[in-house]
Amino acid sequence: MKILISNDDGFRAEGIVALYEALKSMADVEVVAPEHNNSAKSNALTLHTPLYVNRADNGFRYVNGTPADCVHIALTGLLGYRPDLVISGINNGANMGDDTLYSGTVGAAMEGYLFGIPAMAVSQIDKGWAHVDAAAAKVKELVQQMQAGELMDTKPWLLNVNIPNLPLQDIKPAKLCRLGRRHAAEPVITQVDPRGQTMYWIGNAGPAMDDSEGTDFHAAGLGHVVVTPLKVDLTEHAHLDHWAQTFNRMASQGQT
Repeated sequence: MKILISNDDGFRAEGIVALYEALKSMADVEVVAPEHNNSAKSNALTLHTPLYVNRADNGFRYVNGTPADCVHIALTGLLGYRPDLVISGINNGANMGDDTLYSGTVGAAMEGYLFGIPAMAVSQIDKGWAHVDAAAAKVKELVQQMQAGELMDTKPWLLNVNIPNLPLQDIKPAKLCRLGRRHAAEPVITQVDPRGQTMYWIGNAGPAMDDSEGTDFHAAGLGHVVVTPLKVDLTEHAHLDHWAQTFNRMASQGQT
């Protein structure tokens, strides 16, 4: 079994090191990760500046680009083979609800999925890396279950996984959930730099708006490993007929 690992926290982050250590005994594992923290880069690719790949003293390869860059480069020439699985993480903090749209962790996994490879984005729910080895052990367990279920050679899938920062014996079993929703982000933070210009910092994410039963937020609060299958298609299928009727009406009125 061959696994490609990436992340958005950078190649020296505790999460990616713990993940590599947990998986290397069960698979051929390659790490291709960003040189620096690239949180909230989503699916961004670097198109107007050159990218360079270097190998670190721990054997990991790192790229001066985004998480999606790392996976893209790995799959289109760097590795020279097609991995069976792409795993992104373990991220320093949750990626639930609306976070998935912005997450570089999810973006790296999604890049693998777009190439037709099963992929998994993994995050710890709280920041700080507490019990990160337990989270890595849970990922290994999940991969073993997927392998035993013969899910590696099937149609590609994309899973978003969030794991509580708890000792291994206290983590509750995996629970399949839908994404919840957050409130709007907190207000932008402004400061004045030494030259008198105003600086703007994006505010923190808002609290959960929809954390009802069945959501990732709800299951995370109960201490479960949270698993949400994701898709890429953003089409609003349920309202296609409505919009077709609307545009037909506007066309008949000479408005389009």
